[in-house]
Amino acid sequence: MGEASVKTLEARTDVSSPSVTETATRPGPDRALLTRLRSPRRPRIWFEVLLIGVSYWTYSLIRNAVPEQKTAALANADWIWRVERGLGIAVEESVNHAVNSVTWLIVGMNYYYATLHFVVTIGVLVWIYRFHPGRYAATRLVLFATTGVALVGYYFYPLAPPRLMNGQDFVDTVLVHHTWGSMASGNLKHMSNQYAAMPSMHIGWSLWCGLTIFAVASAPWARILGLLYPTATLVVIVATANHFWLDAVGGLLCLAFGYTVSRGWFGSLPHHLPRRPLETSPHPVTAAVLNRFRARP
Repeated sequence: MGEASVKTLEARTDVSSPSVTETATRPGPDRALLTRLRSPRRPRIWFEVLLIGVSYWTYSLIRNAVPEQKTAALANADWIWRVERGLGIAVEESVNHAVNSVTWLIVGMNYYYATLHFVVTIGVLVWIYRFHPGRYAATRLVLFATTGVALVGYYFYPLAPPRLMNGQDFVDTVLVHHTWGSMASGNLKHMSNQYAAMPSMHIGWSLWCGLTIFAVASAPWARILGLLYPTATLVVIVATANHFWLDAVGGLLCLAFGYTVSRGWFGSLPHHLPRRPLETSPHPVTAAVLNRFRARP
């Protein structure tokens, strides 16, 4: 009687507690591929140059293809100006006139606006690529997502910069001082959409640069410069009458979206990832492209 009870109990235990096999715990092929795609790898220089070139060309094409809705852009500028005056922060015109009275300063700001936007951004990308390859893909994704969502703003909210407003006394510093500080002024105005002021990617990109340097650099002076760069950029975009303060807020929101996308994909903020990539195999997309070329006769 006792032996029968023990055997019955053992049989029930075996039935109710199936053993967990290795196959049951092994991730499926789709999940394994997703994990590989999300693992930071050492970037390939040829792929990065091609990707950045094509991405910037696409960005410029889409940005400038957005219809220049002049009437709506001017109306939106008037609304932004009324909102800022209501909030007591409409000091753009005062800053514009004050800085414009110092010729060497405003000329320097015109060239700052035209050049550093690209030079510093590319420089930070190269620095992260060279010295922090494990964080490069996540950092680059922040920049790409920030820029991509800005295109939505350009399409749905055309906005004239202060220098193009009607009935206001803003100074177009590029025209007055005969410099090439803006792609939307002077002889270059037909090469760029003049009514794509919201959000400000000068702020979005400069904040990306500054926060990346501050989070990753070890030298205190470099971290301080990282924070000063977007601050100086904010003064420049206002002094040259290319943006309102609220355009800068739009750029900040786009950057927040970019960090959210990157964190969602990689599971961590860029500076929390390992400095050197743990995954050394080629990226699945890169491997697929190379295999296709190798397979050709």
